[in-house]
Amino acid sequence: MKSNWEKGFDKLGGRLGLSGRESGPQMTKLVRAAQIASLQEHRRLLLEAPRLADSRRLPKFGYRVYSQSDEDGILHEIFRRIGERNRTFVELGSGDGLENNTLFLLVQGWRGLWLEGSERRVTSAKRALAREIREGRLTVAQHFVTAKNVNEAIARHAPEGELDLLSIDLDGNDYYILEAVQAVKPRVIVAEYNAKFPPDVAWTIEYNEAHRWDATDYYGASLKALEILLAKRGYVLVGCNLLGSNAFFIREELATDPPFCSPFTAENHYEPARFFLLRAFESSFPVRIGPSRIIKPE
Repeated sequence: MKSNWEKGFDKLGGRLGLSGRESGPQMTKLVRAAQIASLQEHRRLLLEAPRLADSRRLPKFGYRVYSQSDEDGILHEIFRRIGERNRTFVELGSGDGLENNTLFLLVQGWRGLWLEGSERRVTSAKRALAREIREGRLTVAQHFVTAKNVNEAIARHAPEGELDLLSIDLDGNDYYILEAVQAVKPRVIVAEYNAKFPPDVAWTIEYNEAHRWDATDYYGASLKALEILLAKRGYVLVGCNLLGSNAFFIREELATDPPFCSPFTAENHYEPARFFLLRAFESSFPVRIGPSRIIKPE
């Protein structure tokens, strides 16, 4: 016995020329497409609001190529403003190599280091990026990062010279590992923050070397905690992504208004958690990395 909800979808499927066994899967696709379109419209309205429409703010420049959401576009805009140096990166918690904050940079000719604690994900990344590893542009190492070993791991594997970007997403001890990092002084830092906490609250989990994320909201540090910590290291907060998941810091001497938006505080740049918008950034096809090149103008 079909419910009224199911009968309604069957009726709509009939109007669209779908019938029988075909209507269920096709309607699921239609509903999914409608949901994504609705989320994309919501995203557009958020970005057109007066606060985020300010050209000094970063969320309006966000887009996804290989990042989880809009981090690729924001990083592109930051480096457009401050310039690139050695085009090098280190990413702590790089995942399986198909979705992170530095893969798009790698595709554009950057070089760097990925540290990942999962053997399975490291194996996947090494398989997917075998050519880049052979060319010496990427090092992928299995390493469960702690405050005690992070500097040794970076010093052993990181590219030589000044580092342009450090990205950290460890779902746990991020605050303490950032506090410990001395091996590099990147020009830009991307760090995950816990948007559950309002912008005036400096909160972090207690350090636990064995911490593993348990899919709850007990992870990481608040935006204010990261702002205070990194200010001691000579960095300022220049923005967050629209989802309220990642914060972007640059060296203090690079931060001017314009092009960035002062004051460089959590109160000014905080974005609340909008993880429901993730589907608005979904690609139409599964991600795959293959041989490619960037065409440069003559």
